[in-house]
Amino acid sequence: MKWAAVIAVAMTISSAASGQTLKLMDLKEVDPAMLKDIYGAWELQDAKGKKRCRVVLKSESTIGGSQIDIAKDCARTFPVMDEIAAWRLYEGWTIGFADATRKLRIRFSTPENRYVAEPETDGIFTIVKK
Repeated sequence: MKWAAVIAVAMTISSAASGQTLKLMDLKEVDPAMLKDIYGAWELQDAKGKKRCRVVLKSESTIGGSQIDIAKDCARTFPVMDEIAAWRLYEGWTIGFADATRKLRIRFSTPENRYVAEPETDGIFTIVKK
């Protein structure tokens, strides 16, 4: 009985840890045509699609990832965007936004056929290619 509990706890810890581990995508190994779709204009949206904010994901490097252009009024709509300094692309095509300290603040993954924010921060629910 004790071993079953130990194994269950170990599996839970392992699952939690593996679920949080993100590996940066090696962009040199990716077909440039596929990357071309990631770069460019995107729009952050709330769950209803009423609140919106435009960002541009760039290919140029910066401290903490790649450069991101954020619309000037974006922080009014989604306050966390005032802290975002870079973006990153992770394995599985997960998009991450990082602050100036390189801390991952929001990640967008595709559990289905669209990107969903994890965690939903300041009302940001999704990011949509424009």
